[in-house]
Amino acid sequence: MKTFAENIIEFNRSLNFDGELPAGIRIMNPFRDDNQVMEISSEFYRKFYNDPQPRHMILGINPGRFGAGVTGIPFTDTKHLINECGISYNGCQTHEPSSVFVYDVIKAYGGIKAFYTDFYIGAVCPLGFVSLAAKGKEKNYNYYDSSELTEVVNPFILENIDKQLAFGIRRDICFCFGTGKNEKFLRQLNDAHGFFQEIIALEHPRFVMQYKAREKQFYIEKYINAFSLIRNNDRD
Repeated sequence: MKTFAENIIEFNRSLNFDGELPAGIRIMNPFRDDNQVMEISSEFYRKFYNDPQPRHMILGINPGRFGAGVTGIPFTDTKHLINECGISYNGCQTHEPSSVFVYDVIKAYGGIKAFYTDFYIGAVCPLGFVSLAAKGKEKNYNYYDSSELTEVVNPFILENIDKQLAFGIRRDICFCFGTGKNEKFLRQLNDAHGFFQEIIALEHPRFVMQYKAREKQFYIEKYINAFSLIRNNDRD
Protein backbone atom coordinates (compact mmCIF):
# COMPACT_ATOMS: atom_id res chain seq x y z
CA MET A 1 0.00 0.00 0.00
CA LYS A 2 1.30 3.44 -0.92
CA THR A 3 1.83 5.96 1.82
CA PHE A 4 -0.22 9.12 1.88
CA ALA A 5 3.00 10.97 1.09
CA GLU A 6 3.70 9.03 -2.09
CA ASN A 7 0.16 9.62 -3.32
CA ILE A 8 0.53 13.37 -2.82
CA ILE A 9 3.97 13.49 -4.43
CA GLU A 10 2.77 11.60 -7.52
CA PHE A 11 -0.24 13.90 -7.73
CA ASN A 12 1.90 17.03 -7.54
CA ARG A 13 4.38 15.71 -10.08
CA SER A 14 1.60 15.04 -12.59
CA LEU A 15 -0.25 18.34 -12.18
CA ASN A 16 -0.63 20.09 -15.49
CA PHE A 17 -3.17 22.38 -17.07
CA ASP A 18 -3.00 22.94 -20.80
CA GLY A 19 -6.37 24.57 -21.42
CA GLU A 20 -6.72 28.01 -22.96
CA LEU A 21 -6.90 30.67 -20.27
CA PRO A 22 -8.59 34.07 -20.57
CA ALA A 23 -6.42 36.89 -21.88
CA GLY A 24 -4.08 38.35 -19.28
CA ILE A 25 -4.19 35.29 -16.99
CA ARG A 26 -1.23 32.96 -16.50
CA ILE A 27 -1.20 29.55 -14.83
CA MET A 28 1.15 29.16 -11.88
CA ASN A 29 2.49 25.63 -11.56
CA PRO A 30 5.26 25.69 -8.94
CA PHE A 31 6.07 22.02 -9.49
CA ARG A 32 7.11 22.76 -13.08
CA ASP A 33 8.21 26.37 -12.70
CA ASP A 34 10.95 25.63 -10.14
CA ASN A 35 12.73 22.29 -9.69
CA GLN A 36 13.40 23.06 -6.02
CA VAL A 37 9.67 23.08 -5.24
CA MET A 38 9.21 19.42 -6.07
CA GLU A 39 12.16 18.51 -3.85
CA ILE A 40 11.02 20.69 -0.94
CA SER A 41 7.40 19.58 -1.00
CA SER A 42 8.36 15.92 -1.33
CA GLU A 43 10.61 16.21 1.73
CA PHE A 44 7.75 17.83 3.64
CA TYR A 45 5.20 15.15 2.74
CA ARG A 46 7.58 12.27 3.46
CA LYS A 47 8.31 13.85 6.84
CA PHE A 48 4.70 14.32 7.94
CA TYR A 49 2.63 11.92 5.78
CA ASN A 50 4.80 8.81 5.60
CA ASP A 51 1.97 6.40 6.47
CA PRO A 52 -1.24 5.07 4.92
CA GLN A 53 -3.53 6.66 7.51
CA PRO A 54 -6.69 8.39 6.17
CA ARG A 55 -7.05 12.11 6.80
CA HIS A 56 -9.68 14.82 6.62
CA MET A 57 -9.37 17.30 3.81
CA ILE A 58 -9.14 21.06 4.00
CA LEU A 59 -9.71 22.92 0.75
CA GLY A 60 -8.42 26.42 0.20
CA ILE A 61 -8.94 28.43 -2.99
CA ASN A 62 -5.82 27.99 -5.13
CA PRO A 63 -2.08 28.42 -4.48
CA GLY A 64 -0.78 31.94 -3.88
CA ARG A 65 2.51 33.42 -5.03
CA PHE A 66 4.17 33.58 -1.61
CA GLY A 67 2.96 30.34 -0.02
CA ALA A 68 2.36 27.21 -2.07
CA GLY A 69 3.56 29.08 -5.14
CA VAL A 70 7.07 28.97 -3.65
CA THR A 71 7.07 25.88 -1.41
CA GLY A 72 4.47 23.64 -3.09
CA ILE A 73 2.76 23.27 0.31
CA PRO A 74 -0.57 25.05 0.87
CA PHE A 75 -0.44 27.83 3.48
CA THR A 76 3.27 27.27 4.12
CA ASP A 77 5.62 30.12 3.25
CA THR A 78 9.40 29.73 3.40
CA LYS A 79 9.54 31.20 6.91
CA HIS A 80 7.31 28.49 8.36
CA LEU A 81 8.85 25.82 6.16
CA ILE A 82 12.22 26.50 7.80
CA ASN A 83 11.27 27.47 11.35
CA GLU A 84 8.26 25.24 11.99
CA CYS A 85 8.71 22.30 9.64
CA GLY A 86 12.50 22.03 9.89
CA ILE A 87 13.05 21.93 6.14
CA SER A 88 15.80 24.00 4.55
CA TYR A 89 15.18 26.40 1.69
CA ASN A 90 17.62 28.20 -0.57
CA GLY A 91 16.23 31.27 -2.23
CA CYS A 92 14.30 34.45 -1.55
CA GLN A 93 12.42 34.25 1.73
CA THR A 94 8.66 34.75 1.60
CA HIS A 95 6.17 35.83 4.22
CA GLU A 96 2.48 35.06 3.76
CA PRO A 97 -0.01 36.33 6.39
CA SER A 98 -2.28 33.34 5.73
CA SER A 99 0.58 31.03 6.66
CA VAL A 100 1.05 32.89 9.96
CA PHE A 101 -2.57 32.28 10.90
CA VAL A 102 -2.61 28.63 9.83
CA TYR A 103 0.52 27.82 11.82
CA ASP A 104 -0.95 29.56 14.86
CA VAL A 105 -3.96 27.25 14.45
CA ILE A 106 -1.65 24.25 14.07
CA LYS A 107 0.12 25.18 17.31
CA ALA A 108 -3.22 25.51 19.12
CA TYR A 109 -4.33 22.14 17.72
CA GLY A 110 -1.40 20.37 19.35
CA GLY A 111 1.48 20.93 16.97
CA ILE A 112 2.57 20.00 13.50
CA LYS A 113 2.69 16.25 13.95
CA ALA A 114 -0.81 16.09 15.47
CA PHE A 115 -2.29 18.38 12.85
CA TYR A 116 -0.81 16.78 9.76
CA THR A 117 -1.66 13.32 11.10
CA ASP A 118 -5.31 14.34 11.04
CA PHE A 119 -5.50 16.76 8.09
CA TYR A 120 -4.41 17.18 4.50
CA ILE A 121 -4.59 20.69 3.09
CA GLY A 122 -5.35 21.06 -0.59
CA ALA A 123 -7.16 23.60 -2.74
CA VAL A 124 -10.33 23.59 -4.80
CA CYS A 125 -8.07 24.38 -7.75
CA PRO A 126 -4.64 22.80 -7.12
CA LEU A 127 -2.80 25.23 -9.41
CA GLY A 128 -2.78 28.99 -9.02
CA PHE A 129 -3.17 31.93 -11.37
CA VAL A 130 -1.70 35.38 -11.76
CA SER A 131 -2.83 38.41 -13.69
CA LEU A 132 -0.90 41.43 -14.89
CA ALA A 133 -1.43 44.53 -12.77
CA ALA A 134 -0.16 48.06 -13.29
CA LYS A 135 3.36 48.44 -14.68
CA GLY A 136 3.49 44.76 -15.58
CA LYS A 137 3.45 43.56 -11.97
CA GLU A 138 1.81 40.18 -11.38
CA LYS A 139 -0.79 39.62 -8.68
CA ASN A 140 -2.70 36.61 -7.40
CA TYR A 141 -5.86 35.71 -9.30
CA ASN A 142 -8.47 33.24 -8.04
CA TYR A 143 -10.26 30.61 -10.09
CA TYR A 144 -13.59 32.34 -9.34
CA ASP A 145 -12.49 35.90 -10.16
CA SER A 146 -14.06 35.62 -13.61
CA SER A 147 -16.83 33.36 -14.87
CA GLU A 148 -14.76 32.68 -17.97
CA LEU A 149 -11.85 31.29 -15.94
CA THR A 150 -14.17 29.27 -13.68
CA GLU A 151 -15.77 27.63 -16.70
CA VAL A 152 -12.41 26.82 -18.30
CA VAL A 153 -10.91 25.19 -15.19
CA ASN A 154 -14.05 23.43 -13.92
CA PRO A 155 -13.21 20.02 -15.51
CA PHE A 156 -9.65 20.30 -14.17
CA ILE A 157 -11.00 21.00 -10.67
CA LEU A 158 -13.37 18.04 -10.74
CA GLU A 159 -10.72 15.66 -12.03
CA ASN A 160 -8.25 16.61 -9.33
CA ILE A 161 -10.68 16.49 -6.43
CA ASP A 162 -11.44 12.92 -7.47
CA LYS A 163 -7.73 12.10 -7.62
CA GLN A 164 -7.12 13.49 -4.14
CA LEU A 165 -10.05 11.61 -2.62
CA ALA A 166 -8.29 8.43 -3.70
CA PHE A 167 -5.35 9.22 -1.38
CA GLY A 168 -7.41 8.02 1.57
CA ILE A 169 -9.55 11.03 2.40
CA ARG A 170 -12.26 10.72 5.02
CA ARG A 171 -15.48 11.84 3.41
CA ASP A 172 -17.70 12.55 6.42
CA ILE A 173 -16.46 16.15 6.78
CA CYS A 174 -14.52 18.48 4.51
CA PHE A 175 -13.34 21.88 5.74
CA CYS A 176 -13.46 24.83 3.36
CA PHE A 177 -11.24 27.88 3.85
CA GLY A 178 -13.43 30.74 2.65
CA THR A 179 -17.03 31.58 3.51
CA GLY A 180 -17.80 33.46 0.32
CA LYS A 181 -17.24 32.44 -3.28
CA ASN A 182 -15.04 29.45 -2.47
CA GLU A 183 -17.67 27.97 -0.18
CA LYS A 184 -20.47 28.63 -2.67
CA PHE A 185 -18.59 26.98 -5.54
CA LEU A 186 -17.50 23.97 -3.47
CA ARG A 187 -21.03 23.40 -2.17
CA GLN A 188 -22.37 23.46 -5.71
CA LEU A 189 -19.79 20.87 -6.76
CA ASN A 190 -20.56 18.74 -3.74
CA ASP A 191 -24.32 18.89 -4.35
CA ALA A 192 -23.72 17.66 -7.90
CA HIS A 193 -21.06 15.02 -7.21
CA GLY A 194 -21.44 13.95 -3.58
CA PHE A 195 -17.79 14.19 -2.61
CA PHE A 196 -18.46 14.73 1.12
CA GLN A 197 -21.29 14.19 3.57
CA GLU A 198 -20.76 17.63 5.11
CA ILE A 199 -18.78 20.78 4.34
CA ILE A 200 -17.80 23.12 7.15
CA ALA A 201 -16.70 26.55 5.95
CA LEU A 202 -14.36 28.76 7.95
CA GLU A 203 -13.29 32.33 7.32
CA HIS A 204 -10.28 32.32 5.04
CA PRO A 205 -6.95 32.88 6.85
CA ARG A 206 -6.17 35.83 4.59
CA PHE A 207 -9.50 37.45 5.51
CA VAL A 208 -8.76 37.01 9.21
CA MET A 209 -5.29 38.50 8.96
CA GLN A 210 -6.32 41.37 6.71
CA TYR A 211 -9.61 42.42 8.30
CA LYS A 212 -9.91 40.71 11.69
CA ALA A 213 -6.35 40.69 13.02
CA ARG A 214 -7.41 42.10 16.40
CA GLU A 215 -9.81 39.18 16.75
CA LYS A 216 -7.34 36.55 15.62
CA GLN A 217 -7.60 34.51 18.81
CA PHE A 218 -11.38 34.27 18.37
CA TYR A 219 -10.91 32.79 14.91
CA ILE A 220 -8.20 30.40 16.07
CA GLU A 221 -10.62 29.07 18.67
CA LYS A 222 -13.36 28.86 16.05
CA TYR A 223 -11.07 26.75 13.85
CA ILE A 224 -10.12 24.48 16.74
CA ASN A 225 -13.76 23.97 17.73
CA ALA A 226 -14.62 23.05 14.14
CA PHE A 227 -11.68 20.67 13.81
CA SER A 228 -12.67 18.95 17.06
CA LEU A 229 -15.72 17.58 15.26
CA ILE A 230 -13.58 14.98 13.51
CA ARG A 231 -12.59 13.55 16.88
CA ASN A 232 -16.24 13.40 17.92
CA ASN A 233 -17.04 11.57 14.68
CA ASP A 234 -14.22 9.10 15.26
CA ARG A 235 -15.71 8.24 18.64
CA ASP A 236 -19.21 7.64 17.20
